[in-house]
Amino acid sequence: MTSYTPDELFASTAPYYARYRPGYDPAFYGTLAERFALSGTERVLDLGTGTGVIALPLARLVGHVTAIDPEPGMLEEGRKLAAEQGITNIDWRRGDSTTLPAMHLDPVLLTVMGAAFHWMDRDQALRELDQLIEPDGAVVLASGGAPGDIEPAPWLQVIADVRTRYLGPQRRAGSSTYTHPTERHQDVLARSPFSDIDTISWDRTLTRTLDEVIGLQFSYSYSSPAQLGDRKDAFEHDLRQALTDFAPAGTFDEVVRTEAIIAGRP
Repeated sequence: MTSYTPDELFASTAPYYARYRPGYDPAFYGTLAERFALSGTERVLDLGTGTGVIALPLARLVGHVTAIDPEPGMLEEGRKLAAEQGITNIDWRRGDSTTLPAMHLDPVLLTVMGAAFHWMDRDQALRELDQLIEPDGAVVLASGGAPGDIEPAPWLQVIADVRTRYLGPQRRAGSSTYTHPTERHQDVLARSPFSDIDTISWDRTLTRTLDEVIGLQFSYSYSSPAQLGDRKDAFEHDLRQALTDFAPAGTFDEVVRTEAIIAGRP
């Protein structure tokens, strides 16, 4: 398994991440509230919180959220958003799946992860979470689904072509490259203590402006400002031109999936 440092991956993406990532379907939170009878008193852990994409809406449904991320810039953006929204029941802490035993956390009903599980040693992380999650609790993985689940919008190929010209054909990850794990999350969970697995998905269509599409690219680890370096402005110029040529009206529709894998103990 290739190791990545958060400074390489996400340090330069934080403000773009907070502003341009779309978040998850509201029905996702409704499902958690119903399934676990959330009453505003529960403790949950958001592991790999980023800027709090899950932690912020979930905080309105539970008593306390511990939001953990290895990247200080992400945590700072999350704190700003929480302050703007008047949310005070989130504890923002620096760490990751490997630091959980040393963090002396209180037991939690749920551990949620949003598109972060694939960066971890998944088997080891689940062993650690087995010590932390209450007996009737669960691991909840939220993502956009597995690659290839949804037919991609045609304008995404325009972006891929420009990105390849600047960064090469392989997906960049810091000073290395990234390959999505071949083993599905469900298969990893099936051999863990959390082997009672349910997968649910919701699809919605988002319409973005040209500026929003471009800003979104800088939120990704593989096309971050740090990856592009002094070519960032040129990349943005060429991308803006290519997208404008493709869609002169300046609007870009995309079907976006929220997939939730909810895994409890049998």
